Amino acid sequence: MNFLAHTYLSGPDENLLVGNFLADFISNKEVAKLPPDIQKGVQMHRQIDSFTDGHPMVRESAKRLHKAHGKYSPVILDVFYDFLLAQNWGQYSNQPLELFAADVYEVLLRHLPIMPEFLHDRLPRMVADDWLVRYGTEDGLRFTFSRVKLRSSAPHFFENAVESLTANYHEFNEEFNVFFPEVIGEVNPFLLPD
Repeated sequence: MNFLAHTYLSGPDENLLVGNFLADFISNKEVAKLPPDIQKGVQMHRQIDSFTDGHPMVRESAKRLHKAHGKYSPVILDVFYDFLLAQNWGQYSNQPLELFAADVYEVLLRHLPIMPEFLHDRLPRMVADDWLVRYGTEDGLRFTFSRVKLRSSAPHFFENAVESLTANYHEFNEEFNVFFPEVIGEVNPFLLPD
């Protein structure tokens, strides 16, 4: 899953949110230098990824994409899950997505001093582009895949990703709405006080 799902799954705990956001951007050596409560957010992120990657329904969904997108099918599905979360937002939150996103941006920007240097430029641009809300649009999907293609050694695997996803939208959406409550249950222990 991508940023929207990871930030949502962090619950109201700011430290979990910051650690969950940072997890893909820092090494294990850098994690060890973070405050323990933020380290817990990194652990949460990795638990979410592990649970997601091993989930039979997620694997089945990725298989549907494999012929056209090869080994990048799980990456494409991760991005699409944020789109589906945005599409189904009312099922999972009483707070409007725009307000949720604004709260997340405020927390992340406040913690910018502890983040790696390269995020000092990147995070404000992400916020300015309203990336959490944008994930819920077809334009946002296309933009995200265009950025991923630039970093990929095999960009052709991302061609027509949006079309592959929308062609099977109903199946992916049904599978997501079975899977996502399970991942919520998986992370609940992280949300309990120590």
